[in-house]
Amino acid sequence: MLNFPTKIGDFIFEIQCTTNVFKEFLCTHFITLTKAQVQKPDITIVIKNNYGVPFVNYDVSTKSVDCKIFYKRADYLIEVNNLFQHAVISVHNELALKHALMNLFSAFLVHHNWGLLIHSSCAVELRVAHLFAGQSGAGKSTIARLSEPRKLLSDEASIIKITEDAVIVYDSPFRSELKPLHLQYAYPLKSIQFLNQALQNERVLINKADSLIQLIDKVFYWPYHSEETARIIQLLNLLVKQVPIYKLHFEKNNRFWELIS
Repeated sequence: MLNFPTKIGDFIFEIQCTTNVFKEFLCTHFITLTKAQVQKPDITIVIKNNYGVPFVNYDVSTKSVDCKIFYKRADYLIEVNNLFQHAVISVHNELALKHALMNLFSAFLVHHNWGLLIHSSCAVELRVAHLFAGQSGAGKSTIARLSEPRKLLSDEASIIKITEDAVIVYDSPFRSELKPLHLQYAYPLKSIQFLNQALQNERVLINKADSLIQLIDKVFYWPYHSEETARIIQLLNLLVKQVPIYKLHFEKNNRFWELIS
């Protein structure tokens, strides 16, 4: 068994895998911690291979049985105890592993009432972060490319820590095209933009109630209990109270930053 300790957000994950292929994937996308940096892990994860079939669709079934929670997709299966201390992930390939880890990490954040994993890209301007949210095809990766050479914290899934006093964005290892930065620090979230490709640039402020409704389906989550859904709504309420949210109509150039900076 190959050990891979890493840190995501504020949490230490101790990952054990059975093949060098998965170890190489983890080393490429996640921070590698030294023994001196690892104290007691917040969760231990065992990764197994030879499960299921190649990717079919994004449908995930969930159930809770005997103090364990199960998340099942055609290409992966997650089994985690209800305290989110130990998990076993069985996967078909690297793509399945990436999506399974996103699934588990998102549920882990909500369980601890720490924050959310949001379908978005994120760039840093003048030491504050700006989020660009949307479903597949909305332009998140395009916005990320157009935002360079600004520091890019994500192009697919942004890690957001939410408290009553602050909303903070961390560098995300869950990326589509960008190489992870492996940053050890985070940035305050200044704004959120819902993306809409257009013939001219325009940014329109959205009221808080509509912002919350539009954010719900941008959160990576697969509910297994009504309490989890309630936590997500509570976290989103805290988010929209502190961060202004806009609809951003943008051309495929970087001039939209003139509306944000």
